[in-house]
Amino acid sequence: MIKRIALIISVLLLLLSPSLVAAEAGITIIASDVEINFPSQAVFTLEAESSADIADVRLYYQVDKMNYVEVVSEGWADFTPANKVTARWVWDMRQASLPAGAEVTYWWVVEDAEGNKLKTSSLIMHFDDDRFSWRSLTSTVPQGGGELTLFWYEGSDFFAQELMNACEKGLARLTEDIGTYPERPIKIYIYASTTDLQEAMIFPQEWTGGVAFTEFSTIAIGISPARLDWGKRALVHELTHLVVHQATFSPYGQLPLWLDEGLAMYNEGKLEPQYRTRLEEAILEDKLISVRSLCSPFSAEPEKAYLSYAQSYSLVEYLLDNYGQDRMLDLLTLLKEGATYDEALTKVYGFDIDGLDANWRATLTSQTVIANEARQSHPALIALSAALATVLILWGARVLKRHAFWRSSRKSGEEGT
Repeated sequence: MIKRIALIISVLLLLLSPSLVAAEAGITIIASDVEINFPSQAVFTLEAESSADIADVRLYYQVDKMNYVEVVSEGWADFTPANKVTARWVWDMRQASLPAGAEVTYWWVVEDAEGNKLKTSSLIMHFDDDRFSWRSLTSTVPQGGGELTLFWYEGSDFFAQELMNACEKGLARLTEDIGTYPERPIKIYIYASTTDLQEAMIFPQEWTGGVAFTEFSTIAIGISPARLDWGKRALVHELTHLVVHQATFSPYGQLPLWLDEGLAMYNEGKLEPQYRTRLEEAILEDKLISVRSLCSPFSAEPEKAYLSYAQSYSLVEYLLDNYGQDRMLDLLTLLKEGATYDEALTKVYGFDIDGLDANWRATLTSQTVIANEARQSHPALIALSAALATVLILWGARVLKRHAFWRSSRKSGEEGT
């Protein structure tokens, strides 16, 4: 009995202790480390020794993100073969960028010239942006992924709580209007400026103000305390992208861009004036962009881009107002399963992209009339204002003339007296 217990203890120690496994294999791990230079690279190092020359050192790692299949990547370390080596492998993020807060599980496999091989225990690297002193606020998501954590480093607790409240309301609307909710815990990093945000990215565009790393369930966005109101809308926009992409994550299909952006804008709330104005002008001037064109990337021209976003909002509004939440969720499900845009729309709504275009445009008649009446009344208002201004000027001139005459008469009377 005592021998059996001793044997069990020995086996457990072998499983739990890398050094004992290393001794058994003839290879010993002296040290293992990773240095993070956010956001450009992570440098992994390993010191090992053996009775024979170490011939091969490789790093294996798995990134914690949404994948279609389990993926294990491999890095060949640089070292000079010897009984004792220091091996080094550099992960260049220009080739595979990681967002702030990404988690990576990694382990080493070492082999010597005599064929001894050692696999180390798994470790976790947190690819953190340590340039700032982050504070955090966590909220429980009623459905799905469990937690929503907001990280920020500038601004009061009130600032962070207001952003968290906006997120919670946005998620509630998303579940109510569309039927989707987070499937994984969400991390949100609030940078205090666009500059700080862009410096946290490898190849940012100059206009980048926020980005949803959907596969990592992470959002990074630049919001200063002075732009809280804008920040709430922008944050809900990116949060919607993240949740919808989680719900439709699939190797078989993707969302048309008008639907992806339209859902995000719709969940922000009422369409903002600058978008509404451009939509009304395009309706009046018969310059709407075809829905089929809006399936692809939007134009880089600012005016066309504004109109593309405005139309996307209007299209989603049309589908939800006329057909409801259930059909929208059915549409997302079919697209996830790989149906073409035309197939999915036809099966759910009974019309394809061109049919959607025609039906949606037909509902814009009332908007056209209202906008047209406003435009037609504008010149009349200008003319009326001009007429009133003329009358007032003439009236004022007469008053001044009478006043001058009265003062002159009074002065003459005084002099005569």
